Parts: sequence; C-alpha cells; structure tokens
Amino acid sequence: MARNLFRFAQAAACAVAMGLPGCGIPTSGPRGEAIEWRAATHVRSAERLPYCLVSVTPRVAEIAASHQYRLAGQFTDRRGPTIVQIGNGDVISVTLFESAAGGLFFPLEGGLRNGNFLTLPPQIVDEKGTITVPYAGAIRATGRTAQQIQDAIVDALKGRALEPQAVVTVVERRNAMISVIGEVNSAVRFPASVSGERVLDAIARAGGIKSQGQDSWVLLERHKKIAVTPFEAIVHEMDNNIFVQPQDTIYVYKEPQTFLAFGAAGHQGQVAFEAWRLTLAEGLAKAGGLLDERAEPGWVFLYRAERRRVAEELSCDCSFNEGPYVPVIYEIDLRDPSTLFLATHFPMRNKDVIYISNARSVESTKFLTYVRLMNATIQDPVNTAVSAYILKNLINGTNTSAVAISGTPIITTTTTAP
Repeated sequence: MARNLFRFAQAAACAVAMGLPGCGIPTSGPRGEAIEWRAATHVRSAERLPYCLVSVTPRVAEIAASHQYRLAGQFTDRRGPTIVQIGNGDVISVTLFESAAGGLFFPLEGGLRNGNFLTLPPQIVDEKGTITVPYAGAIRATGRTAQQIQDAIVDALKGRALEPQAVVTVVERRNAMISVIGEVNSAVRFPASVSGERVLDAIARAGGIKSQGQDSWVLLERHKKIAVTPFEAIVHEMDNNIFVQPQDTIYVYKEPQTFLAFGAAGHQGQVAFEAWRLTLAEGLAKAGGLLDERAEPGWVFLYRAERRRVAEELSCDCSFNEGPYVPVIYEIDLRDPSTLFLATHFPMRNKDVIYISNARSVESTKFLTYVRLMNATIQDPVNTAVSAYILKNLINGTNTSAVAISGTPIITTTTTAP
C-alpha cells in the first residue's frame, strides 16, 4: 500500500515536471552564437527567414550614413525651373500689332495709326495643345514658352499683315502647378515661376507644418519618382532644400520615429527617437544601456530591413531574397573601446530593433536554477505524501518512520499494542 502511494506521488511529480513549458532554459532571445552560426552556415528553409550578418566597421558606418533618407542625391537636377512651358488647360491672351493701317487687321480708311493693335479674347489651350489666331490658324502652344508662341504667330502672319508683331500673356496657369498637401496648415496649389522656389518656400506657401518638426516627414513626388526625408533634415541640411519643379507634389505627414529594444537592455519595449536623427550609441542609452549582470557587450545586434542596393554595397549575399529589401543584422562588439566611436556615428532608422544577448555565465546560472526548480518540483509532492502517510499512522496509533534509500523513501511500520 505504502509503495503504491509513493509510486503515485512520484508519477504525479514527473507529470508536473514534464508539463513545464519547453525543455530548454528560459531566455529573452537568441544566443549570440546562434545568430553568428546561422549567418555563417547560411541555414535556409521554408520556416526560417535568411539574413545577412554584417560587423560594424568604419566602412560599414560610412555606407549606412550615406544612405539615409534624404532629398539630396535622389534628384540629380537641383536647379530652378529656368523655363516654364505652357500646357493643356492654360489660359493665354494674344495681342496682335501692325505697323500701319491698310493691313490685315486695320483697314486703310481707318487712317494712319502707329501702333495699331488688337487684343483677342483669352483662350484655353485645348486638348490638342493649340490655340486659334485669326488668319494664322491653329498655333501649337503646349510645350512652348510665351516667346516661342509669339514667334510662331508672327511667322504665320508674315506676308499677310504689315510687319506683324504679337504679345502672348499667360492669364491663368493650370498646367505647370506645384501641390503641397498633408499635415500643413493650408493645402495649396500654385503655379511654378522662373524665379524658382525651394521645398521650404513651397511649404511656407501652405502655411507651414502643423506638428513638431521632429515627427514630420516630407515626401516629394516628381515624374513618378518618390523621395522621403525628415522635415528637419531639410531645415538643418540645406542640400536637401532643393528647387521644386512644375508638376511636383509635396506631401507632409506625421510619423513619430521609434525603435524596439529586447534582450539584456535596461529598458525593453518601444522607444521613441524624440529627435529627427539618432545614433546607435544614443539609442542604446535611451534603452537603458546594457545590464551589468546579464549583458554580453560583444553581442549587440541591430536588426534592419535594408534596401537592396545598400545590402549589395555591404557585400551581402542577396541571392536568397529577390525583393527590394534584404534582412540585415548589424553586429557591434562593445568590448572593443574603439567601437564606441563607431556607435556614435552609426545612424539608426525608424523601426530598427536592438537586441542585446545574454552572457554565457548568465545561461549557466539559469541552468543551475532550472535544475533546482525541477528537483524541488519532483521532491515536494513525494515529501508531502510521506508526511501525510506518517500523520495518518500516528493518528491510528501506529509508529511509522521513513528512511530514504537512493532517494526513494521507505516507510517502516511498527504496531503498538494497546
């Protein structure tokens, strides 16, 4: 009976132990060796996302800094619009001049009138890109400047009018427009001018931005090409304050920049930049730094979905990924004093992930703690059962003693005569 009871207690304890989640040691993320091993052996499968591991060096930091989100470098032509052409939908006015009466537009009986002129009603450049001038017919206007239209009209009237001259004026420009929309105080659409206006000038026309500059982004779309930059990058780095061009669209939007911190960091979770730019050293400081009792300074990793051309410049093997972005893990060894200088120059990006791996000694301590927990989980139910059995026999007047042999309690019972 006693042995059956103990066997039941042991089975129950084993069931509790086996029911503990997982067989490994609890941890907050992958070990540093695991990250390095998978990158070195190129372990690939349908269940795992392959990545590229890059050690942060001065060259790597320079490449990362040179590929920040900026307008400068995205658009090679940063000049102002020296020529603003007329397009479909524009409204223009034409004034015709003849040197004397008796010509095409002024009859002889009208007398000699120097500077005779005739102003035609304003015209909209039609879908064919033309306007109509009496006796000159259809004149192409789209893709031309006002001076070029004037020359075309004069050429068409030569031989019919007396020393004809023409003046073309743009009454309303509807084609060469610049739009500013989004998180601005007053969205606006205004015509481009040959004097040239820059991005900040265009935003000023819209009444400025609504929110704080550190959380604002500027998107510039030009000829189906898009570039994005933080608003303050335009303010502080004047190379980004490029000239706007006809048909440009500027979209201002708000998106606070954040990153995630995991592992042996002082503060885990989402952390706000609270600035328009942040370095890795500043990011580690915002995350509470490395925990002395847990962190391995040689295993600090930054996860980022890097643009393909940047990954190729970093000499990554991009054959495993055909998309525009490649998963890259940057590794930095803070045991080397010089890498702290690199960390102050390595730029962080919105939605980056910082992971700090535990030290090997921490894993050993966790293992010993886990062994003690397992041992207590198995022994406690057995000890409780033994105590309950002894208490029962004492109540019944039976002397009971328990002796443990090889870890298995053996109960001996002596019946006391009444």
